[in-house]
Amino acid sequence: MAVSPVGKALWYIESHFANEMTLEAVANIAGVSRYHMTRAFADVTGHSVMRYVRGRRLTEAARVLAGGAKDILAVALDAGYSSHEAFTRAFCEQFDVTPEAVRRDGALHNITPVEPLKMVEVVRTTAPPVRFEKGHVLLIAGIVDRYSCETSAGIPSQWQRFMPYIGNVPGQMGQAAYGVRWNIDDGHFDYLCGMEVSSFSRLPSQLAHVRIPAQKYAVFAHSEHVSTIRSTWATIWNTWWPSSGHELADAPDFERYGQEFDPHTGLGGLEIWVPIKA
Repeated sequence: MAVSPVGKALWYIESHFANEMTLEAVANIAGVSRYHMTRAFADVTGHSVMRYVRGRRLTEAARVLAGGAKDILAVALDAGYSSHEAFTRAFCEQFDVTPEAVRRDGALHNITPVEPLKMVEVVRTTAPPVRFEKGHVLLIAGIVDRYSCETSAGIPSQWQRFMPYIGNVPGQMGQAAYGVRWNIDDGHFDYLCGMEVSSFSRLPSQLAHVRIPAQKYAVFAHSEHVSTIRSTWATIWNTWWPSSGHELADAPDFERYGQEFDPHTGLGGLEIWVPIKA
């Protein structure tokens, strides 16, 4: 059974996070590009790669401090920080408490540790059915926001804000809605809720737009409630991709919501379009 790139990345991080580490190094170990690593890791784990690395380092440092470490600078150096000050800033940002306070308390009850992630079984044990499409150029207009792994739970409310525009976007073509993701950089990404349009020329200033080039896609159906879409993404990355023989293209991926999708109930199904090299 092929090991997924995310599985390789997690093994490497857990066995090397005490050492200097870069996103490029993690991606190289996983055998994929930096772009593909950030996309797959975020979809499967809900974390960006380097924030997870930092969280793991600081959690282990917190355990050492809670155990009564005498020299905070030594703990900081072991965690990869060059000074007491840099370590304290990162520690406070991660846990909202100082290293001194954790050492004084002798416990981790005031922090939320970042524990090792395990490659849990996804909802499906086999890859979802896939078909391949040669997509035409898509002009998508709508509203856009930028997210991190930690803030992506806000996407449903973005769709709620976009609902009044459906049927009222100048030049709208068809009734299918699109959720487009691009500009992905270690867990941060732009997400646009929109409709296909014939031109960007008549769009009001409050609407953003993105042009998706003609591209080959692997298309997956997600038939369950929309809130469980991450399980299909995880299956794509963990089951389908490692053994597919396909290489991902550096292009936006998107969700396509056809007329069968009911935005009031979240049921009816949708499609995930993943760009691949021809």
